[in-house]
Amino acid sequence: MELIIISGRSGSGKSVALRVLEDLGYYCADNIPVNLLPALVRSVSDGYDKIAVSIDVRNLPKEQQEFHDILGYLPGFANPSVFYLDCDDQTLIKRFSETRRLHPLSLNDLPLDLAIKKERNLLDVVIRRADVTIDTTELSVHQLAESVREKILGQKDKQLIITFESFGFKHGIPKEADYVFDARFLPNPHWEPELKPLTGLDQPVKDYLASHSIVQKFIWQIQTFMQTWLPHLERNNRSYLTIAIGCTGGQHRSVYLAQTLGERFTRTHANVKIRHREQE
Repeated sequence: MELIIISGRSGSGKSVALRVLEDLGYYCADNIPVNLLPALVRSVSDGYDKIAVSIDVRNLPKEQQEFHDILGYLPGFANPSVFYLDCDDQTLIKRFSETRRLHPLSLNDLPLDLAIKKERNLLDVVIRRADVTIDTTELSVHQLAESVREKILGQKDKQLIITFESFGFKHGIPKEADYVFDARFLPNPHWEPELKPLTGLDQPVKDYLASHSIVQKFIWQIQTFMQTWLPHLERNNRSYLTIAIGCTGGQHRSVYLAQTLGERFTRTHANVKIRHREQE
């Protein structure tokens, strides 16, 4: 039996993740006390082979060690995976301010910023037990749903999901990146007046970059590097791999490289995604 436990700080997207799992056919239970988890698994095991539950700081036992003990009481046929969702403090503050929701730890007049910090400390036992961690700071609802879906399906199919992602360094490095390549030294179409308003997906920009041998050499070296080490990563039972390629603004060079590499890898790998962060 598959058992997925969704946890994380309030406002990080647990409800979105649980809805994705429900769409994937999981029996879902929201915010159950952790000490009831073994009984829940036993009671629904006859009718379901996939269960997902969400827990938050209000559902945890008072002593953190009890969390490990409760997971140890699960029946032997249950195979638990813990997904932990989180994002930075300022983003959480903004989300609570926009929705005007009350933080669960603010009931005793605790200021929002202190409640957010305290919640992370209380969830430390879950963080250390997590099998998958998702940073939702830069993710929209749809991007978070897709991220959860990819991780679930990647684990189920035992096939590595490879994502080639373009980005602009001036907007920050993607936090989910496993490998980061810097393309800022390559010829920049931004300084060509007719190419500046275009992106790396437009043919004139593609022709411009393809005409430079240094660009083709960089693509070849990234491709060779990844092809060399991908078999080792796959044998390590990874479910997903993100290769981020950045230029200054994330419009031309990084887009062209990520798109080109992604298309080449689709010829040999079944699960390849291409994402252009600054284009979304």
